[in-house]
Amino acid sequence: MKKRTIWILIVSMILTFAGLIAVQLRYVRINAEMIENQFNENVQRSLYQTVTLVEENEALEYLAQTLDGEDYTVGHNQLLNQKSKRSNWKSNIDSLANVSAGSIKNEPRPSIRLSTGHGKYTIEETSRYLQEKFRQNFSRSKTILDQAVFRLLKGVENKEISERINFDELNGILGTILNNNGVSLPYYYTIVDKQGKLIYRYQNNIPIEDDVDHDNVYTQKMFPFEELSNETYLQVIFPKKQNYILSSMNLLLPSVALMLLILTIFILAIIIIFRQKQLNNMKNDFVNNMTHELKTPISTISLASQMLQDPGVGKTPETLKYISNVIRDETKRLSFQVEKVLQMAVFEREKSPLKFHEMHINGLISDIVGNFSLKVTSKGGQISSRLNALNDYALIDEVHFTNVIFNLMDNALKYCDKALLLNIETWNEKDHLLISIEDNGIGISKDDQKRIFEKFYRVSTGNLHNVKGFGLGLAYVKKIVDEHKGTIKVESELNIGTKFTIIIPTLKNYEL
Repeated sequence: MKKRTIWILIVSMILTFAGLIAVQLRYVRINAEMIENQFNENVQRSLYQTVTLVEENEALEYLAQTLDGEDYTVGHNQLLNQKSKRSNWKSNIDSLANVSAGSIKNEPRPSIRLSTGHGKYTIEETSRYLQEKFRQNFSRSKTILDQAVFRLLKGVENKEISERINFDELNGILGTILNNNGVSLPYYYTIVDKQGKLIYRYQNNIPIEDDVDHDNVYTQKMFPFEELSNETYLQVIFPKKQNYILSSMNLLLPSVALMLLILTIFILAIIIIFRQKQLNNMKNDFVNNMTHELKTPISTISLASQMLQDPGVGKTPETLKYISNVIRDETKRLSFQVEKVLQMAVFEREKSPLKFHEMHINGLISDIVGNFSLKVTSKGGQISSRLNALNDYALIDEVHFTNVIFNLMDNALKYCDKALLLNIETWNEKDHLLISIEDNGIGISKDDQKRIFEKFYRVSTGNLHNVKGFGLGLAYVKKIVDEHKGTIKVESELNIGTKFTIIIPTLKNYEL
């Protein structure tokens, strides 16, 4: 896949996901506003019904006092059982109707007689008589109401709010009306004057907040039908209003979870795309390196064979020996490169076909050091070993584990810009065998240390331009160590050296 195509795909995915997020956020915001607006309407309606009912009860109380002390006050328990403001008013009107009826309940009822003649008991005369009685009763009721209103308006101007309101009654009225309107959140309320001075507070077993969010406070004027100089206001505070709005949006949780899932898939897809692109580049580099590495020994062998066939070249023993040595060395070099390529097959299998045998690791490493020491000393280096592991018996694949040790030692030799000092050591820790290979080479940077075990990854060699390879050696080492149920660690500093440590279980602690 071309780089341009990848970027077009990524930009398209980003724009699509950004649009999806924008639509989802707008949907969430609209739902939150609808829930909050509905809650605000329910609360404001409840507060208005509360103060209206308080004002009606006060008016009825004054009316009862006007009617010679007879009690016609409509209790809040009766009125709160109604389902609407209209029914509350109906209850008050019914009470006023009782007043009018009471004033005439002792009056004698006229008898109605049908007569074809003229006289006192005709239908027409009876109708006029009843109309006159009702007119008198209405006039009397109107006089009583006017007197009650006059007393009310005259007396409330100088009264304190505590004299006009029964706070215990107000607590019950407010709580019941809020429940009837579907508002069940915990709340507390205050009565304040125009300057905001506290007159009364009902805490309702809720802790008082010092810094109250303005959106959580609802205000309603007490006695809204009166124009007074000492106006007071009912303020109701809902501390958990925001939690209520969020909890009311639980239906949106699956949508949010789906958005997070899509985002995760999107990020993983981008990571996989870039890794595949990087792996493809590494494979291309591998093919180029492999072609070059295989072409050089083949060309040398071909040239040597041509020299043997050329009649002009002398066939002296020295010449034949030289040509045969060249063919032998280049054949070994070619075989080594082919072996490196064949090691790739190990990475294509989930489980490598290793053949495990019980072996003494100290003896195996001693043989490897003996065979490798010639290469080190030929370049002016030194190799030393301290095989101190007392329990060196482990279950290993001899061929592949030998390749692991050899690869690490060979890397130490290749990546050294001075006389090599190579130290091999073994020891035991808690039923595990540890093998360290330490050199004084060019070292590995911190960033490269995180990736040196990746397939096809090669560390920059700085001024060393003669280091050839495919980036498979350490990846092969890591895989073989993992197959032996072990771990490998690296410690390195630039221009100081590198230390690899292999940890494998001993036979006593090994479980297949």
